[in-house]
Amino acid sequence: MTQQPASHLLLIPSYNTGAKLVETVRDARRYWQPVWVVIDGSTDGSAQTLLVATAEDAQVRILVLPYNQGKGAAVLHGLREAAAAGFSHVLTMDADGQHPAALIPEFIAMSRANPDAVIFGQPIFDARAPAVRVYGRKLSNGLANLQTLWRGIGDSLFGFRVYPIAPVRDIMERRRGMRHFDFEPEVAVRLCWRGLRPIRMPAPVRYFSAGEGGVSHFNYLRDNARLIWMNLRLLVEFVFRLPLLLAGKATGRALKSSLR
Repeated sequence: MTQQPASHLLLIPSYNTGAKLVETVRDARRYWQPVWVVIDGSTDGSAQTLLVATAEDAQVRILVLPYNQGKGAAVLHGLREAAAAGFSHVLTMDADGQHPAALIPEFIAMSRANPDAVIFGQPIFDARAPAVRVYGRKLSNGLANLQTLWRGIGDSLFGFRVYPIAPVRDIMERRRGMRHFDFEPEVAVRLCWRGLRPIRMPAPVRYFSAGEGGVSHFNYLRDNARLIWMNLRLLVEFVFRLPLLLAGKATGRALKSSLR
């Protein structure tokens, strides 16, 4: 493992992820330190298992929320603690083992070279990926790219990203929403509206069956309703912002995206 900057932290939000949580943290620790895990009110014993498994690892910190508050809320809690500890950036990674731990150093190296950018993972799905998940995200991605005038977000729902902490915290602290699965697409759009440059990097995705320990807490009715409401709000705001966004794009003030 190479020498790593104190500016960047790996942040993993987790809710009832079972045995996959320990596997994910161990895999991440092979490539980065420190690793912080936010336990979002889990009731499956995974927090206790992780505490035992990492008891002698000073580079793993576990933050426990008293009750389930949502993925965005868990990330925000981690951002607050990370900022207080002096970190400037976080790489967020899902706890279910789907994201490629081996790419952590590469993503963080890109962030170090472009500290004012957001590094977006561009998911590469294999044949095992559920078709409903692959095709269902196309609408959300299309809306996010429209709302940012195709600045280059790519996939708005993929959670393997490197964020500058300060602008994300400022955006979230000003709003009551963005506390659940609506966090990732909305923060992507709002960061682009603020002028942060998106850089996309390919990242393969692994889907695990239930028999392999795969878990998903996405509720198709409840969480899709949240995403629809979020996009309606963003579309209304986009209409009011459109003249400014177009002016910025025409005069070259809009930052261009990159795909590496």
